[in-house]
Amino acid sequence: MQAIANIWRNACRSVRDFVADKRALAATEFAVIVPLMLVMFFGTVEFSSAVAIDRKVTLIARALSDLTSQSTTLADADMKDTFTASISVIMPYDASLVKGTVSQIYIDANSIATVQWSKAGTIASGATQATLATSARKAGDKVTTIIPVSLLIPSTYLILSEANYTYTPSVGYVLKSSITLSDLSYTRPRQVTCVPYNGVPSTC
Repeated sequence: MQAIANIWRNACRSVRDFVADKRALAATEFAVIVPLMLVMFFGTVEFSSAVAIDRKVTLIARALSDLTSQSTTLADADMKDTFTASISVIMPYDASLVKGTVSQIYIDANSIATVQWSKAGTIASGATQATLATSARKAGDKVTTIIPVSLLIPSTYLILSEANYTYTPSVGYVLKSSITLSDLSYTRPRQVTCVPYNGVPSTC
């Protein structure tokens, strides 16, 4: 009987040791897998947000050029309204991180593209309307190299819009620093040969 009891105790001990070993193995696997799962989870969240905002930046660029090209003439108030449209497009993201620029380009008889006028717009945090700003592009700047060859038609005009957004990951677990998402769009003036802004150009 004593022998049987010893065998039984040894068997129970072996079972306990086996279960303990399984728990240790599971804990080790968990410790190895969790960091990888966290990287995948936060990476997916950050990447998805960046893709969504990038798509909205494209829509903003298209909206800016489309609204401008439908005008027959522009003043500061009209341009403010155009840039203000960015607020609705970028929602629910922070509109103050949006920067937009609209320029009119003239392509001369030699297919040289030159800026006629250009204006930028920014949106203050919490603002419901855009504020006009000085554009980095100046009247007279040559921009032939950024115009697609198929659009370099002599003696024509183009509306060029540019939009960018400084995206900062909310977690920063995978994307460690801010990135600039940008896009541009070209349209032809719809109702007139060119779209004067504050009287520039005086004639088309």
